[in-house]
Amino acid sequence: MKADVNCVVNGKTRSVAVPVNRTLAEFLRDDLNLNGCRVACDGAVCGACTVLLDGKPVASCSTFAFEAEGAKIETIEGLSSGPAKLHPIQQAFLETNAFQCGFCTAGLVMSVKALLAAHPSPDDKTIAEWLRSNVCRCTGYKTILEATRLAAARLKEQA
Repeated sequence: MKADVNCVVNGKTRSVAVPVNRTLAEFLRDDLNLNGCRVACDGAVCGACTVLLDGKPVASCSTFAFEAEGAKIETIEGLSSGPAKLHPIQQAFLETNAFQCGFCTAGLVMSVKALLAAHPSPDDKTIAEWLRSNVCRCTGYKTILEATRLAAARLKEQA
């Protein structure tokens, strides 16, 4: 059995018939060739697959594709305006070395984007609360906090 999924992904309208048991991560990776979200735990525990669904962070590994019907989806691929122009959050992660292996980075960046949309000037406690569903085994989180604060400052400057 298939379901039609009509949605907007990174600003582009998409219409795809997918099996009803297809996850949002599978839809993005297999049907749309957007491989930025990583699948690690398959249980909404690690945050590597985080994307924004109508502006809210979701674990795409445990969200069905049909739940995106009529929704706006943002992935890491949709943040930059080209290879030479990173989004301020991506640039902040790069400048503060807020990643090592990079496996979790896309999910973290998308969570930070949602955080800064809701809280443009978050304190460290708010950042930690918003990122509690994102696991990083490499960085120790200090640089992720630094990157989030830097991105918040830069986004405020741009506003």
